[in-house]
Amino acid sequence: MEGASPAPAADAGNAKCGGALAAPVEFATVSGRARIVSSLAGDDLARWQKAFAGHAKDHRYHRITAETLAGQFDHRYLFLENSATGEVAMQQLFFVRQDLTAGMPGKLRAMLNWPRKFFGGWLQLRMLMLGCSASEGSLDSTAVWAVDALCDALAAFARSSKVSIVLLKDYPSKYRDALKPLLSRGYSRAPSMPACGLALDFASFEEFLQKRVSYSFRKNLRRKFKKLAEHPPLTLEVVTDVSHVADEIYPLYTQTFQRSELRFEELTKDFLVRIGKEMPECARFFLWRQNGKIVAFALCIIHGDTIHDLNVGLDYAVALDLHLYFVTWRDVVQWALDNGLKRYYTAPLNYDPKFHLRMELAPLDLYAWHTSRLINPIFRIAIRYLQPARHDKTIKKFPNAHEL
Repeated sequence: MEGASPAPAADAGNAKCGGALAAPVEFATVSGRARIVSSLAGDDLARWQKAFAGHAKDHRYHRITAETLAGQFDHRYLFLENSATGEVAMQQLFFVRQDLTAGMPGKLRAMLNWPRKFFGGWLQLRMLMLGCSASEGSLDSTAVWAVDALCDALAAFARSSKVSIVLLKDYPSKYRDALKPLLSRGYSRAPSMPACGLALDFASFEEFLQKRVSYSFRKNLRRKFKKLAEHPPLTLEVVTDVSHVADEIYPLYTQTFQRSELRFEELTKDFLVRIGKEMPECARFFLWRQNGKIVAFALCIIHGDTIHDLNVGLDYAVALDLHLYFVTWRDVVQWALDNGLKRYYTAPLNYDPKFHLRMELAPLDLYAWHTSRLINPIFRIAIRYLQPARHDKTIKKFPNAHEL
């Protein structure tokens, strides 16, 4: 359960760096043509409504993200057309100015950043990103023609936009085979900060404590939960629409976001409201109250037999005394069990409690390419050291860390 994305910090002040290309543009690809637009209407809207079918975060989630985070990123919609078959594959793009040293250990970051005293933009590069600005990436189509066309389109659009770096952001490892063609096009693959998952193959949270976690951590958790009796009780409500409480829960999100060391997107109040209104069959908001006041919330999406725990907000006036992180996690997992769900999936960061809760890593990959033929060989080496996952000691403790 997290309040911020794992990617390094973006410069919101430069979010509109792609604004000059707001008009639709087209490029030839090996399979036909690529069309890139900044807004959806008419035939483009009708086609987009079929994008990411079968994914937890479908066309609605991507569009809500683009429209509610417009002040932070400059989004585009990419349509890849196969002239031989009539097939269409779709993806989301966005421009951002990225700090390449974000997420590094403090001393290393300070060492690399000292030239900024003289060059303000040092190691802050304008990028074209493929994926979702508020989540991990997905491929609308894994067909060979679609990936080849994607490579063509990204190269052409990056050069016409005068972008230094193209980055595929946070793509799950299940796409590695499909995205192999990128590696022969000069891209490098590096681990991003991984998500985490847990099989819900136990009957209750109590059984989970007994059979999965260590004796010392189980004892520690029970001591935390026992102390709750010293405070007014917490109540839980699960809702879909939060428009009536948005003014209460959004400040909790911002508190949690500000405490995160790694920041990328900052969700808006409108994002939370629209997710509930436009994705009612799968969006679930968990609201915890004390004395009638909301002190915590979690946004989850239900997809198949999996609960995706996306964002959390805590009232830090009471969060530490009430151990709200563990209380909210316990209640979400128990609710999932009660509703017959089989798997729990959560966003990156905050790995120490996840390690002790016996979660497993769910690897996410970055694919990066520098548009300069001279610089790209050096960039391919540098990217191995610039990615934050390399410097997180807790990640290395997970049994499946080698999968990164």
